[in-house]
Amino acid sequence: MNESFLSRRAVILGGASALLLAGCGFQLRRAPDFAFKSLSVPGRSAFVNALRRQFRAAGNVELIPEEEKDRADAILEVLSETRGTAVLSTNSAGQVRELQLRLTMRIRLRTPGGKELLGPTQIEQYRDITYNETAALAKEGETELLYRDMQSDIAQQTLRRLAAVKSL
Repeated sequence: MNESFLSRRAVILGGASALLLAGCGFQLRRAPDFAFKSLSVPGRSAFVNALRRQFRAAGNVELIPEEEKDRADAILEVLSETRGTAVLSTNSAGQVRELQLRLTMRIRLRTPGGKELLGPTQIEQYRDITYNETAALAKEGETELLYRDMQSDIAQQTLRRLAAVKSL
């Protein structure tokens, strides 16, 4: 086969693939569009910092400092942050073998005037972890990593929920 036939064939296959992907609705994930252009997120917790990082990464919302929150289009309040654990299993001696880590966040979105845009909303994450008393220090580090991962997941879910708010 000659070289021009192979290159023409590659172009045709590439074009057909592009048409198929476009026809099925495939689209790369974009930054969410928000009804507000500026936002204040009061607080100093690790979760609030994760939220601020997510908004900076999205790049389409100006973050207003807490002291100037009255000039923001919207205010995102973190109402509560609850960490918890539950025993999932024990061995025959009654020692814990498996735990479930729980992280629950309650948030609310409102305007500076007090109009509620998103009522109190609860977002939860769970992770299972094995436990061993002989490696307690290592398990403590693993637990903190899992909590940070859950915070990041909840921050991403929060952005998606705020993108669903269509008007101020």
